[in-house]
Amino acid sequence: MNTKHYDVVIVGGGISGAALFYELARYTDVKSVCMLEKYEDLATLNSKGTSNSQTIHVGDIETNYTLEKAKITKRTANMIVKFNLQRGLQDKIMFAHQKMALGVGEKEVNFIKNRYEEFKELFPYLELWDKERLRELEPKLVYADKEQTKDRPEPILAMGTQSEYTTVDFGAMTKELAKAGQEEKEKLTDIYFNAEVDEIEKVGDIYKLTTTSGSVFTANFVVVNAGAHSLYLAHKMGYGDHMGSLSMAGSFYITNGEFLNGKVYMVQNPKLPFAALHGDPDILCDGKTRFGPTALALLVLERYKGGKSFFQCLKTMNIDGNILKIFWDLLKDSDIRNYVFKNFLFEVPGINKGLFVKDARKIVPSLSTEDIEYAKGFGGVRPQVLNKEQQKLMLGEASINPGDGILFNMTPSPGATSCLGNAERDIKIISEYLNLKFDEERFKEELTDDNK
Repeated sequence: MNTKHYDVVIVGGGISGAALFYELARYTDVKSVCMLEKYEDLATLNSKGTSNSQTIHVGDIETNYTLEKAKITKRTANMIVKFNLQRGLQDKIMFAHQKMALGVGEKEVNFIKNRYEEFKELFPYLELWDKERLRELEPKLVYADKEQTKDRPEPILAMGTQSEYTTVDFGAMTKELAKAGQEEKEKLTDIYFNAEVDEIEKVGDIYKLTTTSGSVFTANFVVVNAGAHSLYLAHKMGYGDHMGSLSMAGSFYITNGEFLNGKVYMVQNPKLPFAALHGDPDILCDGKTRFGPTALALLVLERYKGGKSFFQCLKTMNIDGNILKIFWDLLKDSDIRNYVFKNFLFEVPGINKGLFVKDARKIVPSLSTEDIEYAKGFGGVRPQVLNKEQQKLMLGEASINPGDGILFNMTPSPGATSCLGNAERDIKIISEYLNLKFDEERFKEELTDDNK
């Protein structure tokens, strides 16, 4: 059997894997790096343009982000912009749209006022937009009827900007990252498709990876960036037993025409661990507005792929009394319970559109069921990690580092926005373990404003 050996093997050809592939090739002296993708192309799952909201999550309009988290996401989001600008990809796969966080009603209006004061120093481009300004920028937010003769009754206020890059086709960016990595000609940079990793085992000082087709790869260091499958593979190796995974699927509804000029995000309910409803111009659907995401727990690790994902999901949930307690603690809260039930109904044909429109009217009061349709085939599955020791749902990225030359990364939203920053974190671990040189100065100069 022909075994291929590399310094580093990356499992998973989504944007997280491609970002690490690129950074290793460009900013370290690694001699060989390989990326293994289970399907026929890169970014066929969550990084695909239809599987996410195409948003660069900076932290300026995401009201569930604290100021400290926004400082981190601002830096990593800036890396996305810088990479695309360096490659001349603006107005090709990266676009500037208007964006805002909208408060509806007295409580939310006051929240937006206070948040603007707190965040304006970190994001000096942010502006406050009252109803009259919104009437100019996004008239459908203001009017209660399609004829635009009557205002909505509630007070509204938004904080937003018209000057920033907001939107990326992350599927296309995945391929650009991989292409850029392979342009580093002094390195061996291989990508294999239809290479689903089934087993990883430690053999002496190296790792042996076996695919379902029987191909064998070996590596001095392995990084598993395989979405919900990362924890599945970790469990197979005996790592991460204190974690389980809840697969959350997000669906979308799409309009039959252009409804919004830019991104409109809502104020997050602090009790709910999942994103609030938002509206986004879809860059892959001629600017039609996409509303969502919904949030639905599914017993699969991948959406729209079928196969063995169901049984892998059951194993990855790692169900025991601690997991059941996490579910119980979530569902005993009436806000969360009602949210879960309502989002389930958003998937039921016949009643789903009418129910969803009621929620979406908080953004566009005149929206009707005739204006939208369920976006078939849109949305992906995000792994929400459950910490059994702490008996709680973990928000944001999770990573398992046993310290012996392998990493397992689980990256729910905003994983695409954070991909280059997460890769920077992993490169430091890899470089120390393999005694590689990481050209941090070049990295900072090209992808950050750290030295300014």
